[in-house]
Amino acid sequence: MPPPIPVTLVEYNADWPGMAAGYAACLKQALGSSLVIVHHIGSTSVPGLGAKPIIDLMPLVTDLAVLDQQRQHVEALGYVWHGELGISGRRYCTLSDKIGIRLGQLHFFKADSPDVRRHIAFRDYLRTHPEAARAYEHEKRRARDLHPDDSHAYTDKKAAWIQVIEAKALIWFETREPDLRRNST
Repeated sequence: MPPPIPVTLVEYNADWPGMAAGYAACLKQALGSSLVIVHHIGSTSVPGLGAKPIIDLMPLVTDLAVLDQQRQHVEALGYVWHGELGISGRRYCTLSDKIGIRLGQLHFFKADSPDVRRHIAFRDYLRTHPEAARAYEHEKRRARDLHPDDSHAYTDKKAAWIQVIEAKALIWFETREPDLRRNST
């Protein structure tokens, strides 16, 4: 498990979608046809939402065994491979700059994983429900104030709030019938 990092929350940065697209393009080139699509998820994918300045991407692949064989291609891009790290069927990777500041995180899943819908539903719900996005930012600031130097405790502190909104988001999302192969970033 990567060690906890300090929790820094910043105002939304309009450059985040472009950064996500750049990381996604590098992944597409490195992984070729085993990569189905890359979704920009997490708080940096929600316009106007304050966030940790870390780009979360959810690359979807045809087969995790094939991805495991391509691990060196992901690592060649500068990512540190952490394996499942507590979520079955996921491959988690982190990207940091030369002085150790986290820049990005990858949450690889097989394209048909049930976890995909959960992440997309939460993101899209926050994008279309500004009151929920504001409440989430408030919850994030509360968790940060309680655990400013421990990203793991910060994540644990906001988990219950996320579960409640995620349940609402999934119900809302089911009525939309989206194509998860589109709207990648």
